[in-house]
Amino acid sequence: MARGPRKLRVAADGVGLTQFGGVALIEHFFQHIGLQGAFSRHIRFTQRNNRYSISESLKALLYPLILGLGRIETTEPLRHNGVFQYLAGLPGYPEATSLRRFLERFARLGRKALLQLHDRWRTAMLGQPARAIFDLDSTVLTVYGRQERAEVGYNPKKRGRPSYLPLLCFEGNTQDCWEGSYHPGDTHVSTITIPLLERAFAKLPEPIREVRVRADGAFFDHKIVEFIEGKKAFYVIVARLTHPLKNRLQGLRYRRISSGVWAAEFRYCPQGWPGPRRFVVIRRPVPEEPSAQLHLFQMGGYSYQLLVTNLALQPLHLWRFYNQRARAELIIRELKDAYALGKIPTKDFTANEAFFQIVLLAYNLLNWFKRLCAPVHLQRATLHRLRQRLFVVPAQVVRPGNVLTLRLAPGYAFAADFLNTLRRIRQLPPPF
Repeated sequence: MARGPRKLRVAADGVGLTQFGGVALIEHFFQHIGLQGAFSRHIRFTQRNNRYSISESLKALLYPLILGLGRIETTEPLRHNGVFQYLAGLPGYPEATSLRRFLERFARLGRKALLQLHDRWRTAMLGQPARAIFDLDSTVLTVYGRQERAEVGYNPKKRGRPSYLPLLCFEGNTQDCWEGSYHPGDTHVSTITIPLLERAFAKLPEPIREVRVRADGAFFDHKIVEFIEGKKAFYVIVARLTHPLKNRLQGLRYRRISSGVWAAEFRYCPQGWPGPRRFVVIRRPVPEEPSAQLHLFQMGGYSYQLLVTNLALQPLHLWRFYNQRARAELIIRELKDAYALGKIPTKDFTANEAFFQIVLLAYNLLNWFKRLCAPVHLQRATLHRLRQRLFVVPAQVVRPGNVLTLRLAPGYAFAADFLNTLRRIRQLPPPF
C-alpha cells in the first residue's frame, strides 16, 4: 500500500511562483480594452497617498473580486506575492486600510467618472442588436455591523436585521448588468424603479428599436407599467394576487397549452389603475413532493402564476419568455456568493455604494471576457468554474534563454483551454 513520505523537508525558497497564473489572461484582456489607460485618463482626483495611482488602486480592488478574495481583509496574501503583482501590472499591493481610505475618497470624487466609463465599455461590447430585454430584480444584503444608512426592511432570511437593497437591471440577451442602484434596506422597490429605468432607457444605442421588460411581483405597480408603455416598450410582470384577482381564477375557462400546463386570460383594471390590462394565468398541478412545490399561489390542487403584459404573444410563448428571467436571479446569487457583493467593506454608505458599482464592473468585465475570449464550452461558465480552470492556476515566471515565460505545471488538466483563451485574446480586434 502506497504511503506518503515520512520525512519531508519544506523550504519556502521557491522563486517566481504564484497560485494565480491565470492573472496573465485577465491582464492581457484588460490591456486589450485599455482598462488601466482609460482609468488614468477619465478618473482624476488628488490623492493623499501617491504610492499607488488611481488606476492601480482600482485594479487592486478588481482583482480580488475575480480571484475569490472578496473581503478587503483577505487580500493580504497579494501584498507578498510578487509574481501576482508582476502579472497584474501592479508595482505592489496596498494594505487593507489604504484600500478602504481610497474607496471612501473615490466614492466622492471618482465614482461618477467610473460609471461613465463603464457605460462606454458596455455600449462598445453590446454590438448592434435590434432588440433589448431588461430583466429587473432586487436583493437584500444583510448588515452585521453599524454601517451608515443600513435600515431594517424586508429581509426574509434575517428578519429584524438591518440591510441594504440593491436594485439591478440586466440585459437579457447578453446577461450584462445594464444598470444598478444601491439603497437602504427599508426602501420600497416601486419608489426607485422608474429612476433606474429612466437611466437604463437613456443608455440604449440607436439601433435598438424594441425593448421588453421582465419583472417579478415586486414591480407590479401601475406607475411602472405606465412608464414602460410611455416609452413604447413591452413588459411582462408577475401580478400580485389580490382578493379580486384570486376570485377570478376559478371562473375562467382554461385550455391545455403544454403537458401539465393550462392557461387562461382576461382583461382587468386593478384598483387605482387608469385602465384595463391583459392578464394571463398559468395553471399547473401542485407537485406531490413538498420540496418540488412551486412558490406560487395554490388553490384546489393547482398552482397559479398570473402575468400582466402588453405583449401579443400566445400564453405558452409568453410564459416561456418570462421564465427566461430566472437567469437574472442566478446572476444575483453569483454576485453575492462569487463576487462578494454581500461583503460590506466599510461603515460609509457612499463608499459601500461605490464598491457595489466596482462589483458590477468586475462582473461585466468577466462576462465580456467569457463572451469574447473563452472557449465555447466556457462561455456560460460561472466565475467559480473559471477560477478552477483558468485563473487559480499554479505557475512560475522564468526567463530561459532570456525569454520571459509563464511556466504552467505539466499536469495542468486545462492547459489547452488556457492557451486557447490566450490565443483568442491576442486575435481580438480593438473594441473602440
